[in-house]
Amino acid sequence: MIKVINCKNKNYKNKLKIFLEKRRSGKIVDTSIVSKIIKDIKKNKLKALIKYEKKFSKNRKIKPTQREINQSIKTLDPKVKKAIDFAYSRIFKFHSLQKSKNIKYVDRYKNKIEYKHVPIQKIGVYVPANLPSTLLMNVIPAKIAGVKRIVVANPILNGNLNAAVMYASKKCGVKEIITCGGAQAIGSLAYIQQVNKITGPGNDYVTKAKQLVFGDVGIEGMIAGPSEICIVADNKTELNEITTSLLGQSEHGENSQSILVTKYKDLIKKVKKDLNINLKKLSRKKIVSKSLKNHGLIVLCQNDNQIIDVVNEIAPEHLELNISNYKKYISKIYNAGSICIGKYSPMAVTDYNVGSNHTLPTLGSAKFSSGLNLSEFYKKISYITLSKKGVEKIGESAIHLANYESLTAHMLSIRSRMRRK
Repeated sequence: MIKVINCKNKNYKNKLKIFLEKRRSGKIVDTSIVSKIIKDIKKNKLKALIKYEKKFSKNRKIKPTQREINQSIKTLDPKVKKAIDFAYSRIFKFHSLQKSKNIKYVDRYKNKIEYKHVPIQKIGVYVPANLPSTLLMNVIPAKIAGVKRIVVANPILNGNLNAAVMYASKKCGVKEIITCGGAQAIGSLAYIQQVNKITGPGNDYVTKAKQLVFGDVGIEGMIAGPSEICIVADNKTELNEITTSLLGQSEHGENSQSILVTKYKDLIKKVKKDLNINLKKLSRKKIVSKSLKNHGLIVLCQNDNQIIDVVNEIAPEHLELNISNYKKYISKIYNAGSICIGKYSPMAVTDYNVGSNHTLPTLGSAKFSSGLNLSEFYKKISYITLSKKGVEKIGESAIHLANYESLTAHMLSIRSRMRRK
């Protein structure tokens, strides 16, 4: 069911690279239709959107009424409402701490330079299926940052609105909701609602669509694609903790990636056996089975340094350090979206209400990007106010550089502001 790479073999690095690249290449799923969808919606707007919603979701209505939203919310279990309220408070509190201060510098010539965080004005948030947690993770930071207009795109489920998503939207004060999903939802946010930036994770089609609209709108500074977990375990790690984390990630979808990294050969046999036993108990066992078969992996390492190298190469969305000596690893692991430390920190709870964000870099993008945070919803603008004396003091030096770069008009522009009466 699940592949094993032994780092004792000389070519293990190449095997690991091939395994990771197969998924990162984007060739597993044929997303060629996405380009057609995006071009069509860009040109034909609502007409095209409705066409694709009818085709893929049998959905004919894009904007639910407030009455429909309220009726949907009434069907929601009160326990789920309380859970959403609890998650909201923790996510809001943690993300409020991420606020950045504006910078101001004044030199001795009274030249003033400022660097200000200015909220992006219009944000589109993609929320897959019935995932209220994803709405909270994306909308709360946007609200804290001061975004004025937030549009949520959420597909209908079996012809109905997602009650929990509707409740979470109301909790966050969202005024605009469109009921569509997939690539067509991304096209709508970009070219019909005309937001400035789109955030939110999705499947391969959504990820491809976001890449195609980038340039016309912004997207997160990461690839928020199908989810991933990497678990580092030792011979003291509870077997059930390992297998439930692997299975939990795999049930997200067929292209989810679940990896175990360990030094203990005996543990591998136990994990494989336990996976087979527990798989039969799952409601989504077909999805989990396919996910583990295609994107499941166990890496047997020889030592701690090899474990660190392997984890940094994988650059997982989620990393669980479920080991007794985790302190040896933490400072040396620098490629991961989030790191859950110790036996009492399962990745699954971070998907909901710990307070940290679960929209995280996937497909290796944790090597160069971070999870969703407040800065995603700001632009940083420099404000420059030079004094008469100030421009004269720094202008002459700037003119030398302009002349060196053969930019005569630059030189003339600077000189025109100097020694003015």
